[in-house]
Amino acid sequence: MATVAMRPARSGRLTELLLMIPALALGLYAYVQVGLAIDGAPPARLTTYALAFTVLAILTHIIVRWRAPYADPVILPIAMALNGIGLAMIARLDLAYEAQGSASHRFATGQMQWTVLGIVLCLAVVLLLKDHRTLRRFTYLSLVGGLILLLMPLLPVLGKTINGSRIWIGLGPFSFQPAEIAKILLAIFFAGYLAAERDNLALAGSRILGLQLPRLRHFGPICLAWAVAVLVLVFEKDLGTSLLFFGLFVAMLYVATERTSWIVIGLTMFSGAVIVAGSMFSHVYARYEIWRDPLSAELYSRSPGGSYQLVQGMFGMAQGGLMGTGWGYGHPELVYAAHSDSITASLGEELGLTGLFAILMLYLILALRGIRVGLSIRDAFGKLLCGGLAFVIAFQVFVVVGGITRVIPLTGLTLPFLAQGGSSLGANWMIVGLLLRMSNGARQPGNATGRAPSPQVVDGPVPPRIGDLSDDAHATEEVRLT
Repeated sequence: MATVAMRPARSGRLTELLLMIPALALGLYAYVQVGLAIDGAPPARLTTYALAFTVLAILTHIIVRWRAPYADPVILPIAMALNGIGLAMIARLDLAYEAQGSASHRFATGQMQWTVLGIVLCLAVVLLLKDHRTLRRFTYLSLVGGLILLLMPLLPVLGKTINGSRIWIGLGPFSFQPAEIAKILLAIFFAGYLAAERDNLALAGSRILGLQLPRLRHFGPICLAWAVAVLVLVFEKDLGTSLLFFGLFVAMLYVATERTSWIVIGLTMFSGAVIVAGSMFSHVYARYEIWRDPLSAELYSRSPGGSYQLVQGMFGMAQGGLMGTGWGYGHPELVYAAHSDSITASLGEELGLTGLFAILMLYLILALRGIRVGLSIRDAFGKLLCGGLAFVIAFQVFVVVGGITRVIPLTGLTLPFLAQGGSSLGANWMIVGLLLRMSNGARQPGNATGRAPSPQVVDGPVPPRIGDLSDDAHATEEVRLT
């Protein structure tokens, strides 16, 4: 006689600790190789850097083990690995800038400080947020906060225009990109709104040309999202943020309703807005021009808005080829913003196509683990929030890498965890904290938001039944196989 015994889920903390070893080794190895290639010796600050980053990683692991013992064991090591690789490349570019006579560049030091702050924000989310469902109470407050942050750069005093885009606010000597935090708040709003209205958006309305259209009163939110995306595109001159924001909403709509009509409607509305904006505003059309014909001599030398950055990045990646020039042996500093917007080209030159594919695989695994967490959570809000946060990372990677490789027009977004920038780094570490907190709730035995433990087939007598199991409780009895 065979029975099914429910065994409790494993915490995965040992797996996380073991994965931390190669995650830290990737960044430290890259840092050593940069020093050997450029100076012929390991970097002078290697011991300090290695000790600080290792202690930071171990401390993070200990706190997660304490406060979220059943969190997904893969998410944190991947974030650490990406962050470490980014730090090594930024440090390598600092040395190249110094060789050019730009001694004022110390991007790696600032990035390390932002890394510490980002991990602190991640741990603050894990420590302070006991249940992700608490965030649903702030659905419309998140909408207000997200819109304020998204439109804040338009203010005449705070807003700053950098490299042609008005997406920054200035606070004394510091600059901050509020759209990075806005994407988290808007993901919370979309998840809360769609969890409540998904039936109306999926079933109500008429069918036209095979598309399931919503009722007019339920069409308001997507019109609002479209209008804000257009405002960002036109007035802030930021195609990347507007595309990311609107794409997030449409993707979460599709997850909530499983209606492809929303994707068609969303693409139609955004494409129409881009075409109209391109015909009315020269800075929008310039993005299309350099994407269509970047090797044009006129476009290459045009300033501002020329194709110099895009073409130099393409040449750098071509120089890297399949296996790359090696850490410290390329010339990524020749590309404009090689440490931030164009860090994809910098990595492609020195690590080659193989190394770049490996980095993209890390992003893919990170996004898939986030989606897996969403599938494990029972409440609709948690599912949508996990899906939205995983999508925003994956889509941002697509927009950045697609722009550098000319799949889509070049945008001003930064590659998560890799590119220099405190706003992006802090926001993405907060996303990691949310995923860790929600995955802990999904995998923890006895948690109403999680899933039941895995069944295990055993032999032996069947004990007396202890009563029916509710949908939100974990099974602890044995079930007879017939």
